[in-house]
Amino acid sequence: MTRTARLLSLLAVLLLAPTANAQQSQDFGDYVVHYNAFNANLITPEIARAYAIQRSSSRAVLNITVLKKMMDTPGTPVHARVTAEATNLTGQRREIPVREIDESGGAIYYLGEFPIHNLETWRFVVEVLVEGETDPLQVRFKQQFYTE
Repeated sequence: MTRTARLLSLLAVLLLAPTANAQQSQDFGDYVVHYNAFNANLITPEIARAYAIQRSSSRAVLNITVLKKMMDTPGTPVHARVTAEATNLTGQRREIPVREIDESGGAIYYLGEFPIHNLETWRFVVEVLVEGETDPLQVRFKQQFYTE
């Protein structure tokens, strides 16, 4: 599978994952932050190998993309420092290590992986410091997960 085909497949999974409650985004003036979280078993084995993602129904993937608004375009991906943490309903707090994926075709996104349990709900706080900016952007969202 070519690198471009892998990228397109991964992006399709990330954006269309059925448990992700559709792609979500938050507008911050010059920037838009897109975010979702989904079960890692939704990723094909080829994509998982290419991006070193552990496929499992008891693991989830956090996906973040930051776009700078550009007139008459969907936006331009930008580099940022992304940190994430989540708290479940029992108060367990977890920092989620996030890594940048910078594709040669211009796509930039941030992935984090973490363990999950069936019917577990996590409240996420994602902080994004765009390269060259001084004020961080903060996204908060909640996601319930289902395992097999």
